[in-house]
Amino acid sequence: MKKIKYRKVRAVQTNYLEYTGKYTQEPVQMQLFVYNENGFKEYNNIPVENAVKICKDEKLATDIKWFNIHGLHDINLIKQIGDLFGLENFVVGDILNTSRRTRVEEMEDVLFFSVKSVLPEEEEGIMATEQISFVLKDEIIISFQEKKSDYFTHIRERIRTGVGMLRKKQNDYLLYMMLDAIMENFFVTIEKYELKIEHLNNEAKINYKADFLNEVESTKDNIIFLKRAIIPLKDALYNIKTENEQGNDDYETINNSTHTYFSRLHHKCLELLDQIEYDLASLDSASNFHFSAQSQRMNQIMKTLTIVSVVFIPLTFIVGVYGMNFDNMPELHTQNGYYVTLVVMIVLTAFMVYYFKRKDWF
Repeated sequence: MKKIKYRKVRAVQTNYLEYTGKYTQEPVQMQLFVYNENGFKEYNNIPVENAVKICKDEKLATDIKWFNIHGLHDINLIKQIGDLFGLENFVVGDILNTSRRTRVEEMEDVLFFSVKSVLPEEEEGIMATEQISFVLKDEIIISFQEKKSDYFTHIRERIRTGVGMLRKKQNDYLLYMMLDAIMENFFVTIEKYELKIEHLNNEAKINYKADFLNEVESTKDNIIFLKRAIIPLKDALYNIKTENEQGNDDYETINNSTHTYFSRLHHKCLELLDQIEYDLASLDSASNFHFSAQSQRMNQIMKTLTIVSVVFIPLTFIVGVYGMNFDNMPELHTQNGYYVTLVVMIVLTAFMVYYFKRKDWF
C-alpha cells in the first residue's frame, strides 16, 4: 500500500535561515507586474535590484506591484529580498521554513500570510503540499512559491487583459484572488477524490479481497492530509473575519471593503471541510460494507458446510453401525440388506434436504 509522504523536517530556530523544503533543483525565477486601472507592465526574469527600484519608484507610488518569486532554495537571494523590502528576519525565516502551519500576522505596515497548497500527485496515491507565502506592504505584494506552478495563470491574464475588477482594486484584493485560486485547487483535488470514493463504494459490493481495504485506507489518509492543510487556513481566515466584525483594526493592510471577500474565503473553507467530512463518512461506509459483505459471505459458506455436515451425520452413523462386523448382526446376512440400506440412506437424505429447503435454510 502506498502511503502519503509527510515531509518530516527538523526543528529550525526562529531567526535561523534555512530552507526546509525539497525543491532545490529548479532555478529561482522572478516576475514583476506593475499595474493600475489604465494599464500594466510585466517584467520577467528581472534582477532583484531592478525590481526593488521599480517598486520604490515614487512615480509608481499609486500603482500596484506584484513581485512573484519561484524557488526558495537560494537562501542568500531570499534574505536579500527581505532586506531590500525591509522584512523582519523572523519573517524571512518563516518563508524558508516550510514546516510551519498556515498563519496570518500583521506587523505595523506589513501583513504576512503563509498558506499550504496541494500539489498534483507525482505518484499515484502520494500527495504533498507546497508552502506559499505572501507579504503585503504599501502598494506591494510579494509572493514566494517553492516551485513554479500554474495556480495564478488566470490572475496574470486578468492583469494583462484588464478583465474584471482586479486592476481597479488594491493589493489586498490581489491577495484575495490568489488565496481563492489556492482554494479552488483544493476543490478540484477533492472532486477528483470523490470520483475515486464513488468507485470504491461500488467496488465494496463486489470486491472481497483484502487489497480493497488497503486502497480505502490509502484514500482516507489522503483525505485526512487535505483536512490537515485546510483547518489552519480556516482558522487564519476566521481571525481576519472576526476582527473586522468586532470593529478592530488589527489588520489595517486589508481595506474594509475587501473584508467581505475574505469572509467568502472562510465560508469556502467550511464548505471544503464539510465535503471532506462527507467523504470520510463515505469511506467508512465502504469499509463497513466490505466487512459486512465478507461476514455475510462467510456466514453463507458456513451455513452450506453445516448443512452438508448435518446431511452426512446420519449417513455416517448408519455406515458406522454396519461397519462393525459383529457376528450377531442379522442384517449382515440379509440377501437384499445392502440395497435396503442404500434406499434408506437416499430417502433420509432427500427428507433432510426437503426439510432444510422448507425452512429456507439454504
